[in-house]
Amino acid sequence: MTYTTLGAMVGLIVAIILIVKNFPPAYSLILGSLIGGLVGGGSLMQTITTIVEGASGMMSSVLRILTAGILAGVLIKSGAAESISKTIIQRLGRKRALIALAIATLCLTAVGVFIDIAVITVAPIGLVLADELEIPRPILLLAMIGGGKAGNIMSPNPNTIALSEAYKVNLFSLMSANIIPAIVALVVTILLVKMLQAKGTFVYEKQAGLVANDDSITELPSFAKAISGPVIVIVLLMLRPLMGITIDPLIALPLGAILGLIIMGHAKKLNDFASFGLNKMIPVAVLLIGTGTIAGIIKNSYLQQDIINLINLMGIPSTLLAPLSGILMSGATASTTAGSTVASQSFGSAILKMGMTPMAAAMTTHTGATVLDHLPHGSFFHATAGSVQLDITNRMKLIPFESLIGLAATLASIFVAQLFFG
Repeated sequence: MTYTTLGAMVGLIVAIILIVKNFPPAYSLILGSLIGGLVGGGSLMQTITTIVEGASGMMSSVLRILTAGILAGVLIKSGAAESISKTIIQRLGRKRALIALAIATLCLTAVGVFIDIAVITVAPIGLVLADELEIPRPILLLAMIGGGKAGNIMSPNPNTIALSEAYKVNLFSLMSANIIPAIVALVVTILLVKMLQAKGTFVYEKQAGLVANDDSITELPSFAKAISGPVIVIVLLMLRPLMGITIDPLIALPLGAILGLIIMGHAKKLNDFASFGLNKMIPVAVLLIGTGTIAGIIKNSYLQQDIINLINLMGIPSTLLAPLSGILMSGATASTTAGSTVASQSFGSAILKMGMTPMAAAMTTHTGATVLDHLPHGSFFHATAGSVQLDITNRMKLIPFESLIGLAATLASIFVAQLFFG
């Protein structure tokens, strides 16, 4: 069954409206896909079959994401994430506080911490520095978000895993491909926060900090011990491009986490930390199943071809379809993970048929998904605002600057893709 473009668009719009109205995102996507299929000309049974097939296509990514929860749980609950961020900030010094905060958040997301969790982890340290140096909280938050976006595009996070699965590319290679765009995003972040600080765009207000790590951890692990788990994961993932030895992320991520936990001396807490990580990953896994349903409708509709025809009619280079799909779908879902997944699942085959290599498509879709993933109908917007207790008005003012950071990374990714990956 091939659904009409109108049906696919109606389904996506219904899902967006429901998400904006705070209806559970997974249910919003499932209901949107059901309505889209029926409007698009399918019978009830045909639509349900397409939805189920779309959701089942997510299972490979879901399994890897659930196992990645062990690494996330270990980093957060052991105090390793806080240790890493504090060490970076101490080494760079208070005069470079904003740069240090951006780099600390970059490193946390790059080693596998969710971007919102990374911001929440660094925020208490940032708030203390902000009070001492009288840095406005919106500028503080922008520095952390920009660093997080930079780290997120070269991380073993769910968005990267979903794209490596969709385009059948090596996870470590995909992480490495966006190092230059990540550096560009970091530089743009630093320039923006310095500019806003110099212009006095936001007013300084004193605010108390928050604590993110496990209360049962009375002493933070050393930096060397804290970083051991992520280093082991990266080494395991590097074995395929360097030596031809393939260790799937399904094994590498939890194995690195467990070995890192042993090195930190918290092996007895594995059950608690794994449970915490699993609880963090379950909403993402459920969201991915929901995105699979709407992706099934879009993938089996004329929408892909109509967008390609529109791009050709407007004279837009075909190489822009991948980043544009990431931008549009991240805007629709207000999520890097959901945006990356829907874009790759819905437009992946069409993008490859237009001549892009899998790696070029994966990396540019990924960076494109950072341009609008912070819109107010997503959880990231509200989680990051809460991390520094920022009101909605000032949080909204950051959206253009966040988009500019994502756009800079996307343009750099397009350039790198053309130069190295064809």
